[in-house]
Amino acid sequence: MHPDGQGPGSAAPDPVGVASDEVAPDEVASAGPDLGAVTAATVGPDFGVVTSPTAGELGEAGDVPRRQLAGRRRATAAPEPAPELSDAELRGALEAILLVVDEPVSELVLAQVLEQPAERVGPMLDEIAAGYTSAGHGFELRRAAGGWRLYTRPEYATYVERFVLDGQSVRLTQAALETLAVVAYKQPVTRSRISAIRGVNCDGVIRTLVTRGLVEECGTEQDSGAFLYRTTTLFLEKLGLNTVDELPPLAPFLPDDVEELADATR
Repeated sequence: MHPDGQGPGSAAPDPVGVASDEVAPDEVASAGPDLGAVTAATVGPDFGVVTSPTAGELGEAGDVPRRQLAGRRRATAAPEPAPELSDAELRGALEAILLVVDEPVSELVLAQVLEQPAERVGPMLDEIAAGYTSAGHGFELRRAAGGWRLYTRPEYATYVERFVLDGQSVRLTQAALETLAVVAYKQPVTRSRISAIRGVNCDGVIRTLVTRGLVEECGTEQDSGAFLYRTTTLFLEKLGLNTVDELPPLAPFLPDDVEELADATR
């Protein structure tokens, strides 16, 4: 007798109980709902049969597959276009950007930032420029270097120069003083290095310091080609110093880890 109770000529038992391709339709029907639910479609890929969901897997009216399909459609759908700005909103957004730029910005860049057609941005810039001119503002919107930027009007240049150049009546701002200190202690130094130390863009402040005669260009950096800046003789005169070596040591006024922070930004 064979150990499993079958004779030597007996066939080995089916590992899944019933082979799906040996079940006759009348046997499935007579076996009741439990066996009827086990069809060839649910045996699985190990037997080379493609599976398909049963009614229980589908749920009522196939809700689950439809939700899954809808989710896949949403995942592959293109992002919705940005809402179109009204003329007033577009004008305000353009003016806000133009107030903070340090160099001319092109219509294409403005259109990309605002997610609006370039065909709308160009005419609106022309309209804004014409409005400033007709209203007699002290500034104008002008095309320059392939872009747009706000400029003071030439007829008011005398007043602007008087404001900028008269160091006795116009004090340096806190931002200008901080930038000047960075140049004094790190010179020669590039604008990007100054901005990295302060954590903000310093282009406008550096231009002011150059205009005031406190900072000047002194060549270019060998690796990047960026302009280097240093303090001027006027800076020493204002502070009553002979050389920058007479500047007070900076370490007592800084936290312990400031040098590590400065090295990390190089």
